[in-house]
Amino acid sequence: MTTVELRRATAADARDIADVWLRSFSAALPAVRRAHDDDAVRWWFANIVVPQQETWVAVVESTVAGLLVLDGAELAQLYLDLPWRGRGIGDQLVDLAKQLRPGGLTLWTFQINEPAQRFYRRHGFVAVEYTDGQRNEEGEPDVRYVWPPPQASHAD
Repeated sequence: MTTVELRRATAADARDIADVWLRSFSAALPAVRRAHDDDAVRWWFANIVVPQQETWVAVVESTVAGLLVLDGAELAQLYLDLPWRGRGIGDQLVDLAKQLRPGGLTLWTFQINEPAQRFYRRHGFVAVEYTDGQRNEEGEPDVRYVWPPPQASHAD
């Protein structure tokens, strides 16, 4: 069994995190036009994400295998590098997010990303809003998920 270390990201991890994001995004969403080039993505992780948001890495064999970014109650990013998919690392990262935000989480994913939607539904997230793509830079229709699911109201 592979040992996975989950830890807070440091500035030294920013380049590796960005590269995982770039590879994962391209593989998972080949039909989605990225709003920013590779250098801009690397700058964003180094100067915005890692220093200003709660960023976690999954490290395996001294390699960043995945990333989790929490921005308040939003699960803003969860990406795994391609060789590490299907090994339970994503499960560990989403479980960590739930432990860190027991009051609830929200996230957005593209409607075209069916594997991500299946993953989040399997972890108890429920779709609560669909958009036509006007809210994201890619202009891609997306869906908002929440955990825990909203409670049904009971009228007396």
